[in-house]
Amino acid sequence: MTEQTNSFKPSLGLFDATMVVAGSMIGSGIFIVSADITRNVGSAGWLIAVWLITGFMTLTAALSYGELSAMFPKAGGQYVYLKEAFNPLAGFLYGWSFFTVIQTATIAAVGVAFSKFAAYIFPALSEKNILLDLGIVTISAAQVVSIILIIFLTYINTKGIEGGKLIQRVFTSAKLLALFGLIVFGFILAKHSFWEENWFTGMNAMKLDSSPGNSNWLSIGGAALVGAVAASMSGSIFSSDAWNNVTFIAGEIKNPKKNIGMSLFLGTLIVTVIYVCANLMYLNVLPLNGIASAENDRVAVAAAKEIFGGAGTYVIAVLIMVSTFGCNNGLILAGARVYNTMAKDGLFFKKAASLNKNVVPEFALWAQCIWACGLCLSGSYGNLLDMISFVVVLFYALTIIGIFKLRKDRPDAERPYKAFGYPVLPIIYIILAITFCVFLIKMSPKFAGYGLGIVLLGIPVYYIAIGNKKNV
Repeated sequence: MTEQTNSFKPSLGLFDATMVVAGSMIGSGIFIVSADITRNVGSAGWLIAVWLITGFMTLTAALSYGELSAMFPKAGGQYVYLKEAFNPLAGFLYGWSFFTVIQTATIAAVGVAFSKFAAYIFPALSEKNILLDLGIVTISAAQVVSIILIIFLTYINTKGIEGGKLIQRVFTSAKLLALFGLIVFGFILAKHSFWEENWFTGMNAMKLDSSPGNSNWLSIGGAALVGAVAASMSGSIFSSDAWNNVTFIAGEIKNPKKNIGMSLFLGTLIVTVIYVCANLMYLNVLPLNGIASAENDRVAVAAAKEIFGGAGTYVIAVLIMVSTFGCNNGLILAGARVYNTMAKDGLFFKKAASLNKNVVPEFALWAQCIWACGLCLSGSYGNLLDMISFVVVLFYALTIIGIFKLRKDRPDAERPYKAFGYPVLPIIYIILAITFCVFLIKMSPKFAGYGLGIVLLGIPVYYIAIGNKKNV
């Protein structure tokens, strides 16, 4: 590993930055999670409401982050914002959670999703094909494929920003066009429209009774409805997450004070519109029971079969492979920049602070790769959703609180861009985020608790790191 410089080279324009935002957001979630949302809220109105609430939260957070990105246009993004707004410990807890859960577990989940859908075309790659049984852990063909994918994309990104940029441009453009086409065909080619039948349910929230021998819909309201919406949003938030990845690569973006904020707005808006339209298409093509009970939650596969017939399975398999491939490239590219900034502060492996001859943080990329590959061998998709979503939203809320603190502590600081709708929209976001976290702990205490536990475990790790830093 040849080290030549510690400075990133600005080489990404507004289009590239927008592709990082949209490409990192669209993975496999939009093709899957609507099944679980429908089981929790049970009506067309509430299915769309969950996606609209998530879209509102995402857009509000993205527009709020625009202020922070303009104030601190440097690599590291959210880690830097929390450190500047609060203290180094707050920044470290985010960086620690980012490495242990947020980014690496997302990379793992998206990698596993890629391999699951690759198995439609190549059955030998199925998760049912166990290659090695070690007793404690079994290794399937799907897990091996996901690990190979992560290693390959990591290798490409160690060769410089240009390779990662090209992949992001091509694959994000392809999946946006493909998703748009799927939505249009869903309204044009559907054999039978369930639109009126589904919308007859309106906003009458119901929860599917999945106890043994039952498949009835039970009406819900009040606190139970809020809990059901919170549980549903673990999937929609996961599907809409990673929009902030563009802030991590600020050092490689041209005119970051302007382009980061603009790319956050454009990318999140494009994805929010596509997600809502995709769910409207599902409601046109499938009955509510069909969405809720789609085989292995693969709603998009069930919809594609209705649109394209038997070939629909392969259409969606290819689309999801393209989508997850591009998504993981964006996640891998951006994530390593956070560890590089942490290392420069003495809070990550020392070697991660250096850039290789291609002006990328090679050591940080491989450290991220190793941990993500390990996570490919553990946990299920649903468990990862609850754990990641809780931690992610917790830190989003804290970061937006940081905007209020910075306005108070540094009133004269340069702010080329100010948070849209301040203070009303940021306050609404914080309230929604805290409500989501509280009810997710109530609805899924085990895995939300794991997420919180990992965050708190970072406190002693931080003081150990500080102690080692002083002793050097």
